Amino acid sequence: MRQTMWVFLAAMTALGCEVDQTQQGELPDVDVDVEEGALPEYDVEWADVDVGTTERTVTVPKLVVVMEEETVSVPVIDVSMPEGDDREIVERTLTVETEVPHAGYDLSIEHVFAEENRVHVIARLTENRTDAPPQQVRVSDRLVINAPDTDVRYYIVGARPEGVHNDQYEFIDTVDALPMDIRDAREIYSAPS
Repeated sequence: MRQTMWVFLAAMTALGCEVDQTQQGELPDVDVDVEEGALPEYDVEWADVDVGTTERTVTVPKLVVVMEEETVSVPVIDVSMPEGDDREIVERTLTVETEVPHAGYDLSIEHVFAEENRVHVIARLTENRTDAPPQQVRVSDRLVINAPDTDVRYYIVGARPEGVHNDQYEFIDTVDALPMDIRDAREIYSAPS
């Protein structure tokens, strides 16, 4: 029993509290005649715990994206429909945009092919600087077309970078990988060399 009491006292001390004995304990005599015993009494003062906040200076990552309006030169394609074709000519901005792992990439529209009811936009993605610091950014190019409202398909010549945004385009290795019917369509725009 004494050993159990010492284990109890050691456990209480390890829990971070202060224990003061206020009365002596007495164990019963082991005899046929048993006298009442008394367990020791203790006042227990637990440690005070305060929860709050404090300020520390730490380094945290921040990504800042700044969107600014800027006036740039954009190629314009004017399509004149043959006599008798009364489809309404509308102005549209054709934009190709992709996420890249750093700012050392360039994306430029090189060709636009037209079929009766579809326009095919072919852009090229090139990595110009491999030493650019890693940071997910978007690169884009655009041109304006004045033509009847038709379906537009986008193709990017180059390796597909990681990024969910890039799933909306078809990436191809070379222009020769385009389907033959696109290459046989009328080329209405070719980027200046």
